[in-house]
Amino acid sequence: MSALHETLRQMLAVLEAERQALAGLDLAAVLGTSNEKGRLCNALEAADPASIDEESRAMLDTARRLNEVNRQVRNLVAANVASRLDALGGAAPVYKPHASYALAGRPA
Repeated sequence: MSALHETLRQMLAVLEAERQALAGLDLAAVLGTSNEKGRLCNALEAADPASIDEESRAMLDTARRLNEVNRQVRNLVAANVASRLDALGGAAPVYKPHASYALAGRPA
């Protein structure tokens, strides 16, 4: 297995761990996965784009999708916290979701 494949395999595992940490609202695990993602991103910077094979491309695509889902979950958690803090403090909402988020939740 090439170093690139191993790094991508590790990234996929870290992204899955991050998803689980977000689902469990485990801040320590979220921070740990963030640090690990940074380390793996540094390792990926050394990869030669010309040497990426089909398997690596598939792994990259999967990692992009997982990272995007995790980003959306982080944003939803942050919006929920902001909403609860605003309700508790009686303040005007700081965060208003963009209209496209409302459309994303509607059934087709």
